[in-house]
Amino acid sequence: METNLRSLGPNEANVVLSLRADNRSVVSTADIAAILGSKPKAHKVIHNLVRKGWLIRLVAGRYLLLPPEHGPTNLGENNALAIASAIVEQSYIAWWSAAAYYGFTTQKPMTITVAVRRQMPTRIIEGTEIRFITVVPRKFFGFSSETLYDRPIKISTKAKTVIDCLDRPDLAGGPSELTRIVFGASGTVPFSDALAMALRMKSIALLQRLGALSDLTGWAMNPAQRQQLRCAIPKSARTTLGRADRDAHDIGYIAEWGISINLAKHDLLADVPGRATAAS
Repeated sequence: METNLRSLGPNEANVVLSLRADNRSVVSTADIAAILGSKPKAHKVIHNLVRKGWLIRLVAGRYLLLPPEHGPTNLGENNALAIASAIVEQSYIAWWSAAAYYGFTTQKPMTITVAVRRQMPTRIIEGTEIRFITVVPRKFFGFSSETLYDRPIKISTKAKTVIDCLDRPDLAGGPSELTRIVFGASGTVPFSDALAMALRMKSIALLQRLGALSDLTGWAMNPAQRQQLRCAIPKSARTTLGRADRDAHDIGYIAEWGISINLAKHDLLADVPGRATAAS
């Protein structure tokens, strides 16, 4: 009878136990070759460990170890954020995925978005789609290490998460979901932290969205912060949130922030508790 047990041969056991002794979870072909003293032997052992459910292939030559604590049965890895975080060394979980992790939204995006420094194709690993978004150097900051189900993950901080979402509404579920994320962040992220992150990004449209959506969701800023935000936005700057064309029922142009919101207020605030009713 065929079984799904994670058995180990002598060389395979040597690799697994050595990696556990060194507390390694993300390993390369070179790491395993160093343990076994032979690259051809390493390729054979890696093939067997992937087949038996001890390793998950992330990209060519890079693997995630499923340790003995996962039990004797080959069940794979269900910690999708840990897998996504482990694929590229210089990367972090960001945008909608990070917002869901922090509870800024109740929506669970089907695709995990990862900020990276170099272009990579989308991958599907263990049934989860992982999309890599190239970020310019000036925006690649504001992330930290967290632990999720005993796995390390690199993820944007709370303040950087909301700012990244304001920078790329298309990666945050669109305008209405972005507004819900801003509202969710407002309960735990000091506005001063968000403002500092936003100014560092050097994006005028981002600052305009921050000002407008903060006012609409009730994320309070003090007079000095409001003045600082206003001064960072040129008077001639114009941007749009929502549809390309304005409808008669849309919020329209907000002069203070130089932004046209081409969405009805009740639609934009539909997922913001207590605001949708007030906007009707």
